[in-house]
Amino acid sequence: MRTTPESLRKNLVERLRVNEGVVGERVLDAFGSVPRHLFLPGVPVDEAYEDLPIVIKRDGEGKPISSSSQPAIMALMLEQLALEPGLRVLEIGAGTGYNAALMHRLVSPGGEVVSVDIDADLVAGARENLDRAGYPGVTVVRADGAEGRAERAPYDRVIATVGVWDLAPAWFDQLAPGGRIVVPLDLGGPQRSVAFEAEDGHWASRSVLPCGFMRIRGSFAGPEQTRVLNRDTEFTITLPHGGEHDPRALPAAFAGPAVRVPVGVAVDPRALFGGLGLWIAGREPAWCLLTESTGAETASLPEAPLTMRDQRYTAGLLAPDGIAVFAGRTELAAVGYGPAGGERAHALASLVRDWDAAGRPGDRGLRVDAYPVAGPEAVPAGGPVIEKTHTRLVLSWSPA
Repeated sequence: MRTTPESLRKNLVERLRVNEGVVGERVLDAFGSVPRHLFLPGVPVDEAYEDLPIVIKRDGEGKPISSSSQPAIMALMLEQLALEPGLRVLEIGAGTGYNAALMHRLVSPGGEVVSVDIDADLVAGARENLDRAGYPGVTVVRADGAEGRAERAPYDRVIATVGVWDLAPAWFDQLAPGGRIVVPLDLGGPQRSVAFEAEDGHWASRSVLPCGFMRIRGSFAGPEQTRVLNRDTEFTITLPHGGEHDPRALPAAFAGPAVRVPVGVAVDPRALFGGLGLWIAGREPAWCLLTESTGAETASLPEAPLTMRDQRYTAGLLAPDGIAVFAGRTELAAVGYGPAGGERAHALASLVRDWDAAGRPGDRGLRVDAYPVAGPEAVPAGGPVIEKTHTRLVLSWSPA
């Protein structure tokens, strides 16, 4: 039987229904109605309906800077946004225009979607895609996402489809009373999609979900840096808080002697990018992430705990003269390299044991409260406090 875009779209909806049971029928109907392949010209139709992100633009060094996001996370974020007919929506990051089309479907009749992007070529491409797919009513504008779009304010909903380091004051200023903001927010390195609403003079999360998005560019770009340590092995390090330390000596350190410190508790390696990673990142500004190609003949991270899509992944703590990273797939250990590596390895193992003793908090029960930096200094006691430029984030966990 011939495979058609309609049948592929139906299959995608069924995958979203099975894999993401929290996605409601209205959102699923939108995915069943909006033809994703028309927003990805040049991409084979069958690939367009895979539940995968698809890169649509890279920078001069080949680094991805824009994509059509994974449908599963798009569906979850649309559920977080809680769209209804008649609502007005501001989207930060137009991309292909596909998400704007889905939202237009959800706010019709009577609603409005305004999407902004910093790149003129992406704005033009999104406009062409939307017209081709039959959504001429969506407004697409070239603008710095940090500024929002005051001309069409106020909005009932604001959503960012790029990772943001902080919450822009303009988004809150342009939000109507009772509105909601959904953003992929940096929590010290780990990223979570957080739905915020106003509560007692600050912004409180209504739901928090794991996610992974390319970071926003322009005036609101955060300090995060990704540096290539070895191009031959695609060995990179990501520093969520920027370049406080120079990592150029790390390849030589990894080739030298190591200090191995057993963690002492059983840990699923996936927790490094879940609850454990979030726990450590909120307490340690030296937290960093490392990746390396699995095709490298000589690997710097042969014992990396996670392997996905031809890449090895680990995380650790960086120091001016050393680093400690997690290693091992069955028995997790902290391994230190360089003069400060041993001390960092013991600190890393201690943090894991603290997380274990605290009941292994994860995404379930996580609450994020965002207080304006310009407001009162005192914030309620909770978990770690993450300082941003405009907001002070307080993480806390409800009892299991």
